[in-house]
Amino acid sequence: MSPSRCRVILFAATLCAMGVLQGCSGGIQPWVKPYERDRLADPIMLWDRDAASTAFLDHVYESREGSRGGTGAAGGGCGCN
Repeated sequence: MSPSRCRVILFAATLCAMGVLQGCSGGIQPWVKPYERDRLADPIMLWDRDAASTAFLDHVYESREGSRGGTGAAGGGCGCN
């Protein structure tokens, strides 16, 4: 390829990359407005569909293993989260 054609391709790629990066910058305003947060805090938005069933299964697991807790926190057991 000729050097001028390489420059044109490089220029077009740079413009495309700048356009993509410009689209990713949303400014400093939050995506979720304060008046929309009450709908997102609805219990239906939880990962757990049936909290009572999960609590029961956790109880069965704890009884079988002879241990308690440690199912919802990340960590390696060394005390550093």
